[in-house]
Amino acid sequence: MPDIIMPDRVVIKQIDETAEGQRIDNFLCKLLKGVPKSHIYQLLRSGQVRVNSKRVAASYHLQLADKVRIPPVSCKNNILQTRPEKKLSKFSVLFEDESLLVVNKPAGTAVHGGSGISYGVIEQLRIQHPGWKFLELVHRLDRETSGVLLLAKKRQALVDLHQQIREGMVHKSYQVLVSGKWRNLIQNVKFPLSRYVTATGERRVAVATEKHEQVKSQQAHTIFCLQQNWEKFSLLNAELKTGRTHQIRVHLAHLGFPIAGDDKYGDFELNRQLRKNGQTVSLKRMFLHAAKFSCIHPLTKKPLLLEAPLAAELRLFLLSLG
Repeated sequence: MPDIIMPDRVVIKQIDETAEGQRIDNFLCKLLKGVPKSHIYQLLRSGQVRVNSKRVAASYHLQLADKVRIPPVSCKNNILQTRPEKKLSKFSVLFEDESLLVVNKPAGTAVHGGSGISYGVIEQLRIQHPGWKFLELVHRLDRETSGVLLLAKKRQALVDLHQQIREGMVHKSYQVLVSGKWRNLIQNVKFPLSRYVTATGERRVAVATEKHEQVKSQQAHTIFCLQQNWEKFSLLNAELKTGRTHQIRVHLAHLGFPIAGDDKYGDFELNRQLRKNGQTVSLKRMFLHAAKFSCIHPLTKKPLLLEAPLAAELRLFLLSLG
């Protein structure tokens, strides 16, 4: 398939196995980065985008060898027109085969571009491996969270893993340090979560407390297991039973045990002290690490356990606690 969409002429793209089965609207959104979704849907409704010379609905699933007609479109932020940053990150590879790439994402790196971020993990890996026909995120991690991140190198693997996630067949566990002395060895937390926008336009998540909020909320279930206690901190293992945005962070903050270093839902005065070396060793990031991810390999159908070692700065902070 041609790699560049020209703003001054029609382009015909023939679908290969990397896009087979994908919805036409999602295909166009990925291809025409920088073009508003509303404009993409307008192109489909007006028949300017056609498949095999015929109009199609936005829900049409592309078939192998389909020929997609794309009219002249101005892609201001098309990723194919951008230039790599001067220095690309080198990611620690935890596992790789023909269908999967698993990396240990460092804290402070977004998984994808957006909101003022030019290059996330996915964009950087695509630049580093220009010969790969397909590379997509299987799941996401918050920018300040480190640990196991899965990417699919084949569409079949992506579809299979997404199905496993929907059916609750994958298991994800995190290591997290909280402020306060945690008492229960095992605690199930099932607070529903709802999203809202702050006065400054920032998107946040909170536990839905009122009945009208709970109607619009999403159920969220986390299992916390105590690993170690100190005088002012507790190290927990958090197992996600659902994968809601900021789930672990919001559940813990609501319980009165904010994550050390969390700049959205944490104890801001404590975070300031930790950054200024209030302890023997300073903590300048959120202490949340995606430690394990287990699933069924999408091609071999064998159990697959993926583990990422705790980041060095987090290990040093734990040692400083004694």
